[in-house]
Formats: sequence, structure tokens, C-alpha cells
Amino acid sequence: MNLSFDTKLADKYTSSSQKIRVMSEDWVDRQVYCPNCGHLDIDKYENNKPAADFFCSNCQEEYELKSKKNSVGTKIVDGAYRTMIERLQSTNNPNFFFLNYDLNNFSVLNFLVIPKHFFVPNIIEKRKALSQTARRAGWIGCNILLQSIPRAGKIFFVKNRQIEPKENVVANWQKTLFLREEKEIGAKGWLLDVMNCIEKLKQNEFTLNEVYAFENLLSKKHPENKHIKDKIRQQLQVLRDKKYLIFTSRGNYQLT
Repeated sequence: MNLSFDTKLADKYTSSSQKIRVMSEDWVDRQVYCPNCGHLDIDKYENNKPAADFFCSNCQEEYELKSKKNSVGTKIVDGAYRTMIERLQSTNNPNFFFLNYDLNNFSVLNFLVIPKHFFVPNIIEKRKALSQTARRAGWIGCNILLQSIPRAGKIFFVKNRQIEPKENVVANWQKTLFLREEKEIGAKGWLLDVMNCIEKLKQNEFTLNEVYAFENLLSKKHPENKHIKDKIRQQLQVLRDKKYLIFTSRGNYQLT
């Protein structure tokens, strides 16, 4: 995988954003394989397709590309808030590619994919409406809150200029596909919240009591639920059944 952009493509453009768009899309088109099936080539849609930028001709997965200079950061600016929420509730929501580039030498610093099954409404931040003097007065955009997505949902092809082995990328993708089986957004949100709590422990092995320590946090996120500990145990059972973690002994778990 070559991490450099083809800068010649930008010669006929004057807008910096247009230059980056053309170069980054070309890089993905030439260098990136499908993380779902491992197909060596993904294809670019024609311009102005509303739902996605790329697709895999082998498995039909779709991907939308977001690019940002210097740092991935904690959030990514996206389009209309209402449109994003509607997409999360539809069946044609694409996966997201995030490309972080070095503007000094036009090369890739980080490139990751976030599978669509990690997108739930609580990771979408509503921005303030544009002022009445703006060209699109009243328009409301949104941000994607990357810090609210579990690490398991941030699958790196390239991390700090280091290329990840393809087999690791595909395996990491396959590990969480079980989330697509959960069609109800609220139920999926609970699974993701518990996954985030486990990750906050920063250890491969953990106890039930350590996850119980997040009871207050989860209670604030789900005020309608009055049996948080019961729900935690239920979600751990689901994650065990899906082989995301294993039960080692009474009250003890280990990530796979």
C-alpha cells in the first residue's frame, strides 16, 4: 500500500478542498480493499450519489469517505442532522472511511473504517442552526462523535503511517458483524454502551463487579431503565454468545 497521493490530479483545480477531494478519492480507489470480504479492489461511484462514495462489486458493501488534515480528533463534521438520523434508521446506511492526511507532503497518516452497525443516534451531535443571515438560514448540521464509538468499531488500515496486515483488518471487521443482527436501535445502543464500559477498564480480563461500577453512568444514559445491573448481565451474556468475550469463571470475563 502506497501512502502518497497522486498530486498531479490536483493541477486543474484551484480550490484546496477540491484538490483534496480528488486526491483522497483517487487514493482510496487505487489502494484500499474491502474490509468485509477482502476483495482487492473497491469501485468509486459516479459523482453526486447521495448515500455513498465507494462500493465493493464482490459483496456490495458501500462506503462513504470523510477526509481531515493533521489529526483524526474526537469528532468529524458531517452533513444535515435530520438526514443522518434518517439514514441510521434505514437499510442503506453506508460504512464510513475516515482518512487523515499530512498536508505538507500529501500522504496518508491514518486511514480507518467504521462499520455502519456502530452508528446509533447518540454518536451524532446536533449542531446549532445557521443564522438567519446565512445563505442556508436555519440549516442544521451534525458531527460524528468518534470518542463515543468503541475501539472495536475503529478498524485501522493505516495507523500513524504504519500499515496494518490485511488479515487483521478483515478479522476485526468480522468480529463485530453480530451487531447487524440487532435491528432495534435502542437494543444496539445498549450493547455498544456496555462495550464502551468494558473498554474503559483498559484490561483484557475483567469482573462483573468492575462493569457494575458503570451503573450510574448507564443509568444517566438510560433513565427509563430501573434495573441497570440486570441489563448489564444481559448484555454480557449476548456478547459472550456472540464470542466477543468469554466467561472464564463465575463473575469473570475475558475479551477474545
